[in-house]
Amino acid sequence: MSFTLAIVGRPNVGKSTLFNRLVGKRLALVDDQPGVTRDLREGDARLVDLHFVVIDSAGLELAEDDSLQGRMRRLTERAVEEADICLFLIDARAGVTPADEIFADILRRKNAHVIVAANKAEGSAGDAGAIEAWGLGLGEPIRISAEHGEGLDDLYDVLKPLADEFAEKNAANIPETDVEIEEDSEEEGTIRMPTEARPLQLAVIGRPNAGKSTLINKILGEDRLLTGPEAGITRDAISVSAKFMGTPMRIWDTAGMRKRGKVNDKLEKLSVADGLRAVRFAEVVVVLLDVNIPFETQDLRIADLAETEGRAVVLAANKWDLEEDKPEKLKELRESFEKLLPQLKGAPLVTVSAKTGKGLDRLHNAIIKAYEIWNRRISTAKLNMWLQAMTEAHPPPAPGGRRIKLRYMTQAKTRPPGFVIKATHTDKIPESYGRYLVNGLRADFDMPGTPIRIFFRDQGTSNPYKERKKSIPSRLTKHVEARKAAERKGKAAGGVAPGGTMRPDKPKPKGQRPPKK
Repeated sequence: MSFTLAIVGRPNVGKSTLFNRLVGKRLALVDDQPGVTRDLREGDARLVDLHFVVIDSAGLELAEDDSLQGRMRRLTERAVEEADICLFLIDARAGVTPADEIFADILRRKNAHVIVAANKAEGSAGDAGAIEAWGLGLGEPIRISAEHGEGLDDLYDVLKPLADEFAEKNAANIPETDVEIEEDSEEEGTIRMPTEARPLQLAVIGRPNAGKSTLINKILGEDRLLTGPEAGITRDAISVSAKFMGTPMRIWDTAGMRKRGKVNDKLEKLSVADGLRAVRFAEVVVVLLDVNIPFETQDLRIADLAETEGRAVVLAANKWDLEEDKPEKLKELRESFEKLLPQLKGAPLVTVSAKTGKGLDRLHNAIIKAYEIWNRRISTAKLNMWLQAMTEAHPPPAPGGRRIKLRYMTQAKTRPPGFVIKATHTDKIPESYGRYLVNGLRADFDMPGTPIRIFFRDQGTSNPYKERKKSIPSRLTKHVEARKAAERKGKAAGGVAPGGTMRPDKPKPKGQRPPKK
């Protein structure tokens, strides 16, 4: 998906109808009664060769209080701020109303890319309204009919250049992951260190009120992000560029992630989804724990999510300045970590204080080390020597009497490291043996904490001459075969083949018995 498009406007101007037209399904309810849509609805849209996310929003109304209309308006404005492009829909038959002018001014301040479209403009009835839309100051209005699918080609012409712009922007932010390398390579290669053009992408995730925004403000050296004692102040994923102890980084501050069963607010659901997207944009993920209540179920799920996405993980225990018995608490944290997160065995666990800034040097060193391990490359020769030693120390099992042979190993990917092992009966290799190899890689090649992927490829015992055609026998070969056949015939008759020193015995007459002794 290249960009996000939010459809906004007054109630009953055809937003849900256009939404259904773009996604190609009747996902949103449509009725002549205004105010049917109350929540935000996302869908995967397609327009010719453009693929994007479209958001159907509630109708904008002049309400600022805590009434239902006021909450719906705040939710819609939030969607406008988060969307890349805002499509402002008016009713061409009703013309531009005073409310449209107010909302156009609000949208102009909240989104840099606002497109105005006059819906219900089929026929001559919408000519006057389409002309009035010029007065909103949002550029040339597009005449469309969501009900009949008219004017979508004009919408495509406007969205196409913006889509290319956002595609280039997103390509610069998306990190390189699962980078393939040449198999059978003997070079260990050099690690690409972060630069100003390609900074290290860092995401800070955790539960609400763990101190994520406070930690980032301390790294930046200024109060750029809103903080406070209330949980859930940060609502969306915000990226800031900074130099963390001389290392160029783009740091993503995310909303706190609670248990799914406790997430009731629609806005909080969007915030959690935005935080999950930030993990995919990151190269290194810092899971921030509250030292007073560490390793709750949600902390474990967040750390497992980062490992599943293949990102380097660093665990940081915040509010360390409030802890009294620090050695005992640190011992307890390490024991709980090894027990509850075995898939991240050896990942760095550092203690920090976002309030005082103590421990930031340890956090920086842990991030850089995790990044280097995430990029590590091992030569094929070292891997095969290691594989031989591992199989001799602990051979793979033989299920059903069939012996599994691990023949060859090479590294196929980095970011995170991925290895290919060619073996026999790969479908019979248990998961426990795969974990045995992963733990061995971590220990022997100094790769603690980073996700490691092992792929087994089947390579049975094949005969290299199976497909080769038989050659035409030569005259000498025929002579040798005839001689062998004669020898076999002579032996069967009780003598030696022609050319030998002995002759076969004279055959005995039939019906005669040997004389008795």
